[in-house]
Amino acid sequence: MKPENHASAIMGKLWEKPAKSASFMLKTASMVAIIPLVLGACAPQNKLANISIPLSKSATPSPTAQKYMISTANPLAANAGLEILREGGSAVDAAIAAQMVLGLVEPQSSGIGGGGFMLSFNSENGEIAAWDGRETAPDGATADMFLDANQKPMAFKDARIGGISVGVPGLLAMAEQAHLEQGKLPWARLFQRAITLAEDGFVVSPRLAQMVAEQSDLNTFASTQNYFFHADGTPIQAGEKITNLQLAATYRTIAEQGAKAFYLGSIGYDIGVAVREASINPGTLNSTDMVAYRAQKREPVCGPYRTYLVCGMGPPSSGGIATLQILGMLQEFDLNKTKPGSLTAVHLVSEASKLAFADRATYIGDPRFVPWPEGLIAPDYLKARALLINPTKASTDVVPGMPGMTGVKYYGPSSESHGISTTHLSVIDGDGNAVTLTSSIESAFGSRLMVRGFLLNNQLTDFSFSPEIGGAPVANQAGPRRRPRSSMAPTLIFDNDGNIRAAIGSPGGSSIIGYVAQATIALLDWQLSPFDALAMPHFLNRGGAVELEIDSAAEVLKKPLEAIGHQVKIKKTTSGLHFVGRTKDGLVGAADPRREGVAVGD
Repeated sequence: MKPENHASAIMGKLWEKPAKSASFMLKTASMVAIIPLVLGACAPQNKLANISIPLSKSATPSPTAQKYMISTANPLAANAGLEILREGGSAVDAAIAAQMVLGLVEPQSSGIGGGGFMLSFNSENGEIAAWDGRETAPDGATADMFLDANQKPMAFKDARIGGISVGVPGLLAMAEQAHLEQGKLPWARLFQRAITLAEDGFVVSPRLAQMVAEQSDLNTFASTQNYFFHADGTPIQAGEKITNLQLAATYRTIAEQGAKAFYLGSIGYDIGVAVREASINPGTLNSTDMVAYRAQKREPVCGPYRTYLVCGMGPPSSGGIATLQILGMLQEFDLNKTKPGSLTAVHLVSEASKLAFADRATYIGDPRFVPWPEGLIAPDYLKARALLINPTKASTDVVPGMPGMTGVKYYGPSSESHGISTTHLSVIDGDGNAVTLTSSIESAFGSRLMVRGFLLNNQLTDFSFSPEIGGAPVANQAGPRRRPRSSMAPTLIFDNDGNIRAAIGSPGGSSIIGYVAQATIALLDWQLSPFDALAMPHFLNRGGAVELEIDSAAEVLKKPLEAIGHQVKIKKTTSGLHFVGRTKDGLVGAADPRREGVAVGD
């Protein structure tokens, strides 16, 4: 088959069978503008279509570039990535350099003490690679590790602090593996900007200062207290310049010796000591667990949406599958004929999300231990699930589907946090390669344990605290060397000629799925500008009530949604969407205005 036919062949096959194919090979051709959409079956039009979230076109332009662009959650990180791109570095190089800075200036969200998932597109050979840097449980982990003395699930706030919640960090192993395949600049070069900032000092951002002030237990351990608070007990303030000499030294060691210095040397040993000797909830992680860790290069999950191919991360993340399920069910409705944020659209997205989350809770876990049914993203299955959506009335008692899985049926959701401590970045480089990376230490400031200048994650609290529900095993139960289920959804979008159109993703815990799905619909169906798509008031559903963003125009839909049977909650959202896309005129980027990010390029 000729290279130029690969993308079209993929699109055709996706309508016939499950979309789980290794390393899709897509041709790179001249980029074209986003084309008008040809949509499928039309949802019945009624009075619901006349009610919508009041939207006004933003005066904020989406940044543009001609050569390369990066969008991250902090300007210092974005500029670090831009330096790399200017030197001819690849998208993977820029992502690593930006991530190292994020670990310094946004420590509440991510860092080398945590993990992440990354998708990359290689423009030379068309490969889409899915990189799994998810944390793993130590050999001493057990299915009931988060049950208390009465065999009841621990409260999340009690379980996250200390050593028991810490998984073996995977971010560095993933970064090094991707760099070996797709890096262009030397590994050590990618750490230089972060080392300089750590040694010379960086200005505390308003978001970091606010989050330090809000965490009542951040001074639980001496290491975090000494770093985030002054000697008199007052927290660091926005505008203050601080250094992190310990992290600078750690970065220098890793830059010189590679990731092996982290996993095989004294850094890994110190991580184990901190976990096992924690004064609260000591864990079992040790040097053997660190040495045993391996990042995984996995197959992406891909599916069609309108005239596009959408690719995401498969298990142990549920993000890619759930996003594809939502979009796949919505293929059956004419969303482009509804107003952006109309009651009809919000209702349909919510109903599709309920169905996707029912499947997610039942079937997704660590694929090494829980084989996931590929039929979850098969077009015929999603068409059948879409038939369960009543266009004018909210559903009740949503149950998981039966996508042709054989063997054990799994039950039960995990106890996931709201993910305010995750981050995302998107990059397209000068050669047309793309990266979308979501990384995390789980809850804000992770486990509160700090080792050599970086915080350790509390990702093991993403396991289900209850190993069984109704006598049946839970897919996402804890166990030795298992990877907890995630909702991270780094996403790449291609047109039907195989051209890269967009790299997008967001933090937000299990809300990530809704954020990414909504932004994708806003971009492709409603043709909003990237900034307007990311800034649009949020509406989402995680299997229960419709959640509308507090203090936003979305609140106008509360009573209309309740009138058609929805439960509605008004709540704060924690998205941090970052987007880089390609049009006929070049590159365009955007950063979620709810956080401190920027998109920059040349």
